[in-house]
Amino acid sequence: MPRLFTGVEIPPDVALDLDLMRGGVIGARWLDRENYHITLRFIGDIDEGLAREIAYELEGVAARPFQLRLKTIDTFGGNRPHSIIAGVEESPELRRLQAIHERICQALGLDAESRKFVPHITLARLRDPDLSSVHRYLASHSLYKSRLFEVDRFVLFSSRPSRGGGPYAVEEAYALGAAM
Repeated sequence: MPRLFTGVEIPPDVALDLDLMRGGVIGARWLDRENYHITLRFIGDIDEGLAREIAYELEGVAARPFQLRLKTIDTFGGNRPHSIIAGVEESPELRRLQAIHERICQALGLDAESRKFVPHITLARLRDPDLSSVHRYLASHSLYKSRLFEVDRFVLFSSRPSRGGGPYAVEEAYALGAAM
């Protein structure tokens, strides 16, 4: 039973920039840069038949390539942060692509995603973090902006059930470029 999700990969040079910002937060478990991605739709643990159906339906996604930029380093979890993330500048194209994936999953019988789509890259998971080190880290990286990069494909990832996710494998890649 595969655990699947769709996402956008991060170019190696942008991932390296993010990787160079690792460290300095007590209680952080940093993700490997090979696992950096922007999740479009978490699918979860499903049977092989449904996995094949999803893979087939994703082949029909019609969207043009677009550009993205990462911006700022932040946390999820409010006063009790549980993740350090890199945010993504607003992108109507990314939101449209995510909405298509959501529609495909619902049409194949999956429940609607209960969480609001907040595009980001998880950099670290936090467990009982030292809040002063988190605040120092955020202050020193709050002005971060990546270069603009082209998104010309999305992927269907799989992962093994594990704490915090990863390692992730690309099961299928889907080129963008079809006229809309």
